Amino acid sequence: MSTPPAQDILLTGSCLCGNIRYEVSKIHHRMAHCHCTMCRKFHGAAFSTYTEARCEHFRWVQGESNLKTYQAPNGTRRQFCEQCGSSMTFSASDADSSVIEFASATLDTPVDLHPDAHIYTESRVSWFQINDGLPEYKAGRE
Repeated sequence: MSTPPAQDILLTGSCLCGNIRYEVSKIHHRMAHCHCTMCRKFHGAAFSTYTEARCEHFRWVQGESNLKTYQAPNGTRRQFCEQCGSSMTFSASDADSSVIEFASATLDTPVDLHPDAHIYTESRVSWFQINDGLPEYKAGRE
């Protein structure tokens, strides 16, 4: 499946306490539900949902100094608000440094985007059944 072109739209987002704010001027339609164990633990939920943007289209408007980073043993990095703990970004150890993945649920602006896949489904919790018809990948997108 090919990725649709990026969508031009001004989006704003923030953490739970509002100390961290960002803007995204262009996002890509790539949005996935991640079921990996680390995302589940970090979000305290059955899965997390991330959206991608090129770094040149993403900017921290307020509170970037409040971001803390957790680096897991596998090299992935997750940024979160030091005040409220909101998950803000994710970066794989081999991530393209020109792209940022941000937690979709931190968006304040309503968007007409929909997830296009479930990834790392081999790690999904047993009590959640995927039945939305989206492509499912046992690991990352193949």
